[in-house]
Amino acid sequence: MPTATQPVDAVEEIIQLERKALERWGKGDPDGFLEVSAPDVTYFDPFVERRLDGIDALRKLYDDLRGKIAIDSNEMVTPSVQLCGSMAVLTFQFVSRGSEGTMKWNTTEVYRRDPQGWRIVHTHWALTGKKG
Repeated sequence: MPTATQPVDAVEEIIQLERKALERWGKGDPDGFLEVSAPDVTYFDPFVERRLDGIDALRKLYDDLRGKIAIDSNEMVTPSVQLCGSMAVLTFQFVSRGSEGTMKWNTTEVYRRDPQGWRIVHTHWALTGKKG
């Protein structure tokens, strides 16, 4: 039976999963995201022509970027998690400073709870149009 604190715990767990994956990403290691992505993950960002379908397609994209990203500092701004049963939507603004200069993003991650824990089933990264 769920406890009164379960939603708060789930919210914090999802935000921490994302923060840990972002920290690894900033060191050129995309495996943090691959480890928390579901096999049926879908993915959009401004640098891919079409939606990517499945973990193998995401792995291929990330393998091409492995070791090429260097983020000196980052900030997850106003993270919000909306829970609905075994699904959760995480939205936040992401500001990074590093090899690409200052980048500002609007991000949506859809998580699904499965027997292994919370897994990303959809990712959408969009540039805000403002470069710092």
